[in-house]
Amino acid sequence: MESHLLLCVLLLIPAFASSDFLVTHVRNIKKRNSDNDLVVNGIEIYRMKIDSKVTSRFAHNVITSRAVNRGNVHKEVFFDVELPKTAFITNFSMTIDGITYPGNIKEKEAAKQQYEKAVSRGQTAGLVKASGRKTEKFTVSVNIAAGSKVTFELTYEELLKRHFGKYEMFIKVKPKQLVKDFEIEVNIFEPQGISELEAEGTFITNDLQNVIKKSFSHKKGHISFKPTLDQQRTCENCSQSLLDGDFIVKYDVKRTTPDNLQIVNGYFVHFFAPTNLPKLPKNVIFIIDISGSMSGREIEQTREALLKILDDIKEDDHFNFILFGSDVHIWKETLIKATPENLDEARKFVRSIDTEGMTNLYGGIMKGIDMLNAAHEGNLVPKRSASIIIMLTDGQPNVGISNTQDIQTHVKKAIEGKYTLYNLGFGYGVDYNFLEKMALENKGLARRIYPDSDSALQLQGFYDEVSNPMLLDVELNYPENEIEDVTKNSFKHFYDGSEIVVAGRFRDINQNSLTVDVKGEGANDVLSFTTQQDKEQTAEVFQEQEYIFGDFIERLWAYLTIEQLLEKRIAATGEEKENFTAKALDLSLKYKFVTPLTSMVVTKPEGNENQAAIADKPTEAQARGAPIVAQASPAHYVHASSPTWYTSVDGDPHFIISVPQKEDAICFNINENPGAVLSLINDPVTGITVNGELIGDKKVDNDAKIQNTYFGKLGIANKHLDIKVTVTPEKITIQNETGKTTFTWLDSVTLKQEGLTLIINKKKSLVLSMGSGASFVIVLHQVWKKHPLHKDFLGLYTLESHKLSAQTQGLLGQFFHPIDFTILEIHSGSDPKKPDATMIFKNKELIVTRGWQKDYRRDPEHGIDIPCWFVHNNGAGLIDGVHTDYIVSSLF
Repeated sequence: MESHLLLCVLLLIPAFASSDFLVTHVRNIKKRNSDNDLVVNGIEIYRMKIDSKVTSRFAHNVITSRAVNRGNVHKEVFFDVELPKTAFITNFSMTIDGITYPGNIKEKEAAKQQYEKAVSRGQTAGLVKASGRKTEKFTVSVNIAAGSKVTFELTYEELLKRHFGKYEMFIKVKPKQLVKDFEIEVNIFEPQGISELEAEGTFITNDLQNVIKKSFSHKKGHISFKPTLDQQRTCENCSQSLLDGDFIVKYDVKRTTPDNLQIVNGYFVHFFAPTNLPKLPKNVIFIIDISGSMSGREIEQTREALLKILDDIKEDDHFNFILFGSDVHIWKETLIKATPENLDEARKFVRSIDTEGMTNLYGGIMKGIDMLNAAHEGNLVPKRSASIIIMLTDGQPNVGISNTQDIQTHVKKAIEGKYTLYNLGFGYGVDYNFLEKMALENKGLARRIYPDSDSALQLQGFYDEVSNPMLLDVELNYPENEIEDVTKNSFKHFYDGSEIVVAGRFRDINQNSLTVDVKGEGANDVLSFTTQQDKEQTAEVFQEQEYIFGDFIERLWAYLTIEQLLEKRIAATGEEKENFTAKALDLSLKYKFVTPLTSMVVTKPEGNENQAAIADKPTEAQARGAPIVAQASPAHYVHASSPTWYTSVDGDPHFIISVPQKEDAICFNINENPGAVLSLINDPVTGITVNGELIGDKKVDNDAKIQNTYFGKLGIANKHLDIKVTVTPEKITIQNETGKTTFTWLDSVTLKQEGLTLIINKKKSLVLSMGSGASFVIVLHQVWKKHPLHKDFLGLYTLESHKLSAQTQGLLGQFFHPIDFTILEIHSGSDPKKPDATMIFKNKELIVTRGWQKDYRRDPEHGIDIPCWFVHNNGAGLIDGVHTDYIVSSLF
């Protein structure tokens, strides 16, 4: 029987990483060989090392893992590495019995073509990528013969960012088995000198405390962690490893001057982090989404975070709160000073924040900008103060101006570069691309707040990063006749505990010196000084060559330039975007970085089922695109192309079941005759029911095995409130105890009455919520009136389905609460682009196919492809009972 060895080596600076080794089989885990604790399922991991060299904040990391097949049959070995999102992979290789199989970095389209050639030959590609909260995953597998050895080596680089006064290396250690030679080694070289160096581990016992070796002297720092086999054991006679937790290294550098300038081989890097400056007063407006989707834990965590933030606001600061649901609400008419009395009143206000209605994001953010403008024009805030807008939302605009491009245009014009906008997206229901682009256009950034038990801490942590502005409008000016290709050198704010980094290259590589003028506005006066540096001074500092990896300043410059070009292209359009893309691609290929524009292709030895593999660089906007399984399988089969989807039914009719904890979806179709009414949602607790009546095409297609059907009528009711809403492609009818109201799709309507909110977006969609239950989006599909075959039809998308009870049933409703499944044995199907697999669901084995279904909620005309596992035969084995159990007699 084959065995699978999963090697998880996770290293992150400064975000998150781990070192994980696990020997598994898809179905079975064999018991350990009691005679040899090092051999698991015939595989021995005899060496694993994480080697990190940090020079002037730039980290060069090499992860090496070595294994040998001690068994007498072939074994498949998985190498699984989690990397920081901010890192770029630069190299990967597998060496099997002395033969090396390297990875080649290519332009993404060229890599894709090579990948698809492998697929067409049956050599299915298999590097699985993933994006987690702070990490992304690199996975590759290889089959090795009995007695063979394999060495995996992965290299990646990144620039360490300074937060709260320290650089941090965070390594998650989790071997899951004993490793004969396990080592973490970190060497740090900082020309300014190291002022402090710390190392600790959450799993470190008293016995292991002395295993951490730490030393630093002047410019050098060294950390090592190399436990013996016995020190790795959970107990004296145990074969389990106690290495399970976080290993953290923190350091900072000496700062005798506000900045540090280094020149090496025609390139320079300039670090700017002045200390002991008086803090600037700040003016901060919190713009908070209170739409219905924020109800429950989200709004509770928001209140909790805001209360903690109020404890940290300084008395010289000014602040205010703006809330947006369907309407916009303000706490005070203008910004007010953070006096103890005002803060007490603010706490009372925060505790009273509750949810209501839809999402008038445009109205909320424009009100905040107008309020800041009025405060500055009326001299209500200090002239020398930092003005910041922090907006939190968990959804997408659907009231007022809802076109995101229009919102971006209006916001940029209103801010005019005067204020910094930070956009926080709560969860996965946001349009992250929109939030990121709007923030970058206004000198800020976007950050995802992950829906978890620590969401309040995430919110507070972000505020802490921007809560202490020290300087305004910082500019670092370099002589244009001497320097070219300078990275960003103008910054709206400098925050305490952070660092500004600028890099560039000399026009004349033989130039010996550089003079820089630095300016910025402080709390009391203008900061202005000049720095000069000779390259001989830098060369003298860098005599310790054993700590230097190649042309590190040149690579630092390339890394920073690519990172900033990728940011610029997010907000750019047209020719400007093409230019940013071309420059970033050229640098990515020249310096061999895996970025969103490049891919790494790995070719494995002949005889491997998955001979070609490809790795891409995911972006935060693709954060829902995580893999389903650890097995190597075609990357584009298992990753989402869109970060957000909802449990829905649309098309003819396609059901899409979102499975958030898997970051994936399950799909099925229901084939039933026109005129049939299907129970979609039935919740006896909230009283909400949704039924849909099928329609067919205008005429029967005699050549088709299955006739197309669509939803031509939807009935949504709340029995407790005695409200019924009937929706057809022609009209929307509301019936309650007061009578009947009818609208057409030509109307633009916002209707609010007791227990009901209804918004009609003319000829596009309507948004409906009833009482405290879920909300629904109904999409109108209109076809050409003279089409010989098709008719207009409807699609249904559920929002806030968690508000329905655990007793909810129906073809959609039964999936509104957490479900789980496992995918096994991915293999080629009848369509080479759609592999089949076995799904384990409720202890049943279902044959499923990887494919796509359309989500039309945001693009009613073209839709967005949602990858999913398709369950055949009317969802048999997935849905409770059989599909005919869900046929009901009428809409209500």
